[in-house]
Amino acid sequence: MNLTYQPALPAKRFPIVIIGTGGIVKDAHLPAYRLAGFPVHTLMNRTLDRARALAAEYGVGKTCTTVAEAVAGAPPDAIFDLALPASMFAETLAQLPEGAHVLIQKPMGETLAQAREILEICRRKKLQAAINCQLRYAPFVMAARQLIDSGVIGELTDMEMRLTCYTPWHLFPFVYGLPRMEILYHSVHYVDLIRSFLGQPAGVQALTLPHPNSPKLSSTRSTIIMNYASGVRATITTNHNHDFGPRHQESYLKWEGTRGAIWARVGLLMNYPQGVGDAFEYCLRREGAAPEWQSVTLQGSWFPEAFVGTMASVQRHQEGSDATMPTSVEDVVHTMEVVEAAYLASERGGISPETLK
Repeated sequence: MNLTYQPALPAKRFPIVIIGTGGIVKDAHLPAYRLAGFPVHTLMNRTLDRARALAAEYGVGKTCTTVAEAVAGAPPDAIFDLALPASMFAETLAQLPEGAHVLIQKPMGETLAQAREILEICRRKKLQAAINCQLRYAPFVMAARQLIDSGVIGELTDMEMRLTCYTPWHLFPFVYGLPRMEILYHSVHYVDLIRSFLGQPAGVQALTLPHPNSPKLSSTRSTIIMNYASGVRATITTNHNHDFGPRHQESYLKWEGTRGAIWARVGLLMNYPQGVGDAFEYCLRREGAAPEWQSVTLQGSWFPEAFVGTMASVQRHQEGSDATMPTSVEDVVHTMEVVEAAYLASERGGISPETLK
């Protein structure tokens, strides 16, 4: 089966103004935009030397240190790419030109209240804004979606994300001391992805736990169950503390249907940031035959290729070739509702057996 797993690109490329030049910009945004031929006009960072170093590496002509400077020097058709801590989104969006197209790094705020504030600002200023939920555009996800949409694995009955690995959190120093961390800054990817396949859940059960050896990391292990009236099982299990070598580490997405199944290794997350490479397999049940898994070699990965997809959707919306943006703020605010529900479910705990005596 021939699989199509590259996002549609715009006919016209619009200039990009990137606000914030942290590690994600260096590792994913800029490599992705170079790959797709998206022109970057400006890099803004409070530390000018960092912006200048990246500008020199990627051939960006303009650097500055404030949002006001970035806005003042931006072309009229610029797309603003916000790569800042989530708590800074609202104040930054308030400074952008009315009606501008914007791509905002995930998560959509650090709380549901912040997400709703972001949504209100975007509506008030008529900003055409999307959230950078780029996992939706990873090659293994797009290939899986094509198989599922074609109907070959039948009706979807089960979707699972399982992660058991060692994550070097020191590469992300901003997460230390945050009251909410793992679900908000990592598992939000999987919450959003499940929503993109199954829609908004009817209920959420969850437990998120701190790092056993680092009190400054508020949570590094989570289990989330998203309840669907259709009976589909949707689960997310993450353990970022498995520091016992690679033998039993795992990182995969799995979809099961009534006539087949799909399994994808998310290789980036193992031995991060080098990764171990992705893998993609699917199995179709045929009457009278034993199940047989087929492997497909896909080009590209989550970093940086998936970042092409989110920016391409904003560019295509600006040029008018797409009527909607799949990860618009109007959609992703519902992802944040699930995240909030997961935290509340974890805080409230489950049913104590003692109450049943």
